[in-house]
Amino acid sequence: MVNQPEPLYEIRGLRRLYTIGGEPVVAVNDLDLDIHPGRLVLVSGKSGSGKTTLMNLMGGLESPTAGEIRFKGTNIARFSQSEVTRWRREEIAFVFQAFALLPGLSARENVDLPLRIAGVEPKAIAERVDHYIGLVGLTECAEHRVFELSGGEQQRVAIARALVKQPIVVLADEPTGELDRKTGLKVFALFRRLVDEQNISFCLTIHDPAARQFADEIYTLSDGKIVEREDHG
Repeated sequence: MVNQPEPLYEIRGLRRLYTIGGEPVVAVNDLDLDIHPGRLVLVSGKSGSGKTTLMNLMGGLESPTAGEIRFKGTNIARFSQSEVTRWRREEIAFVFQAFALLPGLSARENVDLPLRIAGVEPKAIAERVDHYIGLVGLTECAEHRVFELSGGEQQRVAIARALVKQPIVVLADEPTGELDRKTGLKVFALFRRLVDEQNISFCLTIHDPAARQFADEIYTLSDGKIVEREDHG
């Protein structure tokens, strides 16, 4: 029997409580989850089920009310500010629903920005940016400013920006939400290839059931809890 590698993420008893209008709202409710290296994990569920909150917690963008999130064995709540900065710069990447691009910059400039911040050598930046812009099918639009691009093209810029860092984990909240179905499936096929060839892990929330064919594991959330788990490999 082959031993499974240690999880990248170990999430135990995770809970996130908000207070809205004086009333408590539980967004994530005593959730347990492991993410292993080289896996494509999908999180599904209706709007309000807790998917986005879970992604934010896993990326350290929000703090849990209770429970803990361990990344490679370390509780991320115990990271110092410098450790959080290094972790986000070198090991994880985000794809947000709202893209979070700089509209006055070109597609290429948005993609190369994380590498410039990290101090990567200029020649290596150019090679990596060309590679990942090509992977998402934006070579012809690389010099266009973001405000000149369609919503779907902007989403692909955001995906290329996440991938260019060559992270070990990508966290993405409905990364194909602004793409037509055909393009969205091509993006999921790309994610699948990166998992298989480069051992990157993806944890993605989804809206399109067709994406399920690319997954290793699928978790369905309802009221902040995992109500179903499917293992596809």
